[in-house]
Amino acid sequence: MSEERGERIIPVSIEDEMKTAYIDYSMSVIVSRALPDVRDGLKPVHRRVLFGMLELGV
Repeated sequence: MSEERGERIIPVSIEDEMKTAYIDYSMSVIVSRALPDVRDGLKPVHRRVLFGMLELGV
């Protein structure tokens, strides 16, 4: 069925694919969650907590 549409299945080593996928995922997490923003020095989770506190009037 895939060959009919011009697609081909390319064999890939599961170990290599997992290493690549894990490195990509971990770098994404580090950049989006673990590093503080240069504008205010806050991590996203801390910014959400402070915003929630502001909304509650705390």
